[in-house]
Amino acid sequence: MSTTDKYVSPLSQRYASKEMQYIFSPDKKFRTWRRLWIALAETEKELGLKITDEQIAELKAHATDINYEVAAEQEKKVRHDVMAHVHAYGVQCPKAKGIIHLGATSCYVGDNTDIIVMSEALALVEKKLVNVIAKLSDFARKYKDQATLGFTHFQPAQPTTVGKRATLWLQEFLMDLEDLQYVKSTIKLLGSKGTTGTQASFLELFEGDQETIDKIDPLIAKKLGYADCYPVSGQTYSRKVDTRVLNVLAGIAASAHKFSNDIRLLQHLKEVEEPFEKSQIGSSAMAYKRNPMRSERIASLSRYVMVDALNPAITSATQWFERTLDDSANKRLSIPEGFLAIDGILDLCLNVADGLVVYPKVIEKRLLSELPFMATENIMMDAVKAGGDRQELHERIRELSMEAGRNVKEKGMDNNLLELIAADPAFNLSLDELKEAMEPSKYTGRAAIQTEKFLDEVVAIVLKENEELLGVTAEINV
Repeated sequence: MSTTDKYVSPLSQRYASKEMQYIFSPDKKFRTWRRLWIALAETEKELGLKITDEQIAELKAHATDINYEVAAEQEKKVRHDVMAHVHAYGVQCPKAKGIIHLGATSCYVGDNTDIIVMSEALALVEKKLVNVIAKLSDFARKYKDQATLGFTHFQPAQPTTVGKRATLWLQEFLMDLEDLQYVKSTIKLLGSKGTTGTQASFLELFEGDQETIDKIDPLIAKKLGYADCYPVSGQTYSRKVDTRVLNVLAGIAASAHKFSNDIRLLQHLKEVEEPFEKSQIGSSAMAYKRNPMRSERIASLSRYVMVDALNPAITSATQWFERTLDDSANKRLSIPEGFLAIDGILDLCLNVADGLVVYPKVIEKRLLSELPFMATENIMMDAVKAGGDRQELHERIRELSMEAGRNVKEKGMDNNLLELIAADPAFNLSLDELKEAMEPSKYTGRAAIQTEKFLDEVVAIVLKENEELLGVTAEINV
């Protein structure tokens, strides 16, 4: 078969980075299996079993050169992937053949590898998430004073600033980072627990020596770079672990979706745009178009990840007693593809956040077109100071606002509320005096101050704590 006559996942072909693809690759998986077999043999030797240095050395000599053809041929015969790879490893290591996988069950390599792979994948996600936060922090600081029309219900509302709006995206990504780092810090290895989690095989191997058996899991964990193993299990680690991990990814996806939706709406308003390359085509038919392709892709992949989080949740809920195998096929899909998708999402978020284009003139024009409605309270107070009656002015300004609104909606006119107020003797204010009240910064409240304090007192501290992760740049494939 050629490379073009079979299905290839777009997650690996179009969206995910090479780094994330390697973490979930066969090479990573089966090399980790062999690391685990070496760690088990070393542990058993250290605890007194008759395993030689020569056998260990032979295992280490073939730790990475997986003989895939031998394993594939054996799996056709035995229909068991772990035993096929035990056989293949034994072919390469004839002196150590008899002690490979000694006392272990399939989940010793399968589940411990899954934990190791998820941990490394979470570390890559963490790195990219920290860099998204850093890029949005720079953007928020740059535009903290840029007044813009706020929206509630996507209807014009009290002004805010471009930077303050970006802090709303930032805050959600910070929550995701907090969740990720907590879950990542709590992940443990399965260790070697046996067929139902009772370590019965080791009781036989070590002739009932309880103290020695208690040392097995801590030694294995240390050799693999982990502090500990889960203290109890069935044959597998609890599938609740997968649920917690995918929930973290779904949380990041939700934050990314919100960010991308806001960018898409702002691009429609021509206020803020995602990057658009010189030779990029927006539409095959409409050459003038600048579609928010990156943000749309973020939204699309994010929905996939949010829904994908249901897979491990349902799998966790439906496990039977100490082990059932209806998790396996699902895990092979849901865990890797959830990570590959979130990796692509974060690369896109990095790319977009690093290249956002702001159009202040458009922002100011739209804000000023709506600002007279929002300034009516201030205008009314100025008119009272000039000798007007507050109750009468309130009714009059309501009527004039309705008239100006009709002029905009029904006649296509510009907002002429200021002109209407200036022409009404009840207000005793000139058009020039009214225009002086139209300074946007008077209506953004504490947006700029809130932004600066948030960036200095919250975001900067998080970035300082994670500074070793900074410096990632993202390339998007297509």
